Amino acid sequence: MKDRIKVEEGSGNVFADIGLPDAEERLAKAELALRIADAIRARGLTQTRVAALFGIDQPKVSRLLRGRLAGFSTERLMRFLTLLGRDVEIVVRRAPRSRAKGRMRVVRAA
Repeated sequence: MKDRIKVEEGSGNVFADIGLPDAEERLAKAELALRIADAIRARGLTQTRVAALFGIDQPKVSRLLRGRLAGFSTERLMRFLTLLGRDVEIVVRRAPRSRAKGRMRVVRAA
């Protein structure tokens, strides 16, 4: 008989699952960085060109594209998306009664 591997379903937020602080913000930043990488790839831009567009140096673009997001605020990542020709919408609504706190998330438009 083979050993069974125990699998636990995640919450949808790996940062929360491993107990990191500010898990929702970390996930939102990761999603924004993914959208930035997608837009850069779609436009066929080099890191040097992206650096000039964003007003940062190329090593920072490299860190961004490798998911090293400590030096980037959510607001800054949203600004980068607009510089890449993407619209960013922020929707604020009341959380359902089943949750005491609201949540933050990035949703890809259809």
